[in-house]
Amino acid sequence: MRVMLLGATGLVGGHALSLLLADPRCSAVVAPSRRPLPEQHAQLHNPVLAFDALPDAPDWARVDAVICALGSTIAQAGSREAFHRIDHDYPLAFARMALAQGAEAFALNSAAGANPRSSIFYSRVKGELERDLRALGFPSLTLVRPGLIGGERQQVRRGERFALQVLGVLGPLLPRAWRVNPAPVIARALVEAALAPQPGEHVVASKGLVD
Repeated sequence: MRVMLLGATGLVGGHALSLLLADPRCSAVVAPSRRPLPEQHAQLHNPVLAFDALPDAPDWARVDAVICALGSTIAQAGSREAFHRIDHDYPLAFARMALAQGAEAFALNSAAGANPRSSIFYSRVKGELERDLRALGFPSLTLVRPGLIGGERQQVRRGERFALQVLGVLGPLLPRAWRVNPAPVIARALVEAALAPQPGEHVVASKGLVD
């Protein structure tokens, strides 16, 4: 299968990239990015482009499935508008592109609490993306909804790091739904949803993303 991977430079996306390149079911990984990826691999194609000006129907977008691990925070994005563009508009644009070129499966790294009617802006944007992806009509749609993601990020998120430290200590005492979700576990769920897609819509909750 040919898989498009969005967000390959991120924590979850980096793990997903490694898994895809090592999986015999995957013949090629198309990883669009705004800056060249450091990885080089015979099966990896890395279109470098401006996400605000995507081409209409590029040949590289002819894939069987899409994994989206693209995401930011309001602090990193710089504003609510920029966050909405990165976490909603870009993934939706790539989804439309891939679907038009024949993709049949989409696996999204969303978030626990995603709801288009949420009073929390972050959760509302995630829910809006889920809703709009659902409306596109992919034969297979998987929504992976982690809580707090565990792993070493290139960019430090201080509040997240403190929460990870606390939950790391309390983890064995907490319900599974409240525990840290390790990035490699999330990546495995996304990769499996792309390489072995099941018809219909599927949700992987945070309690199913624990070691």
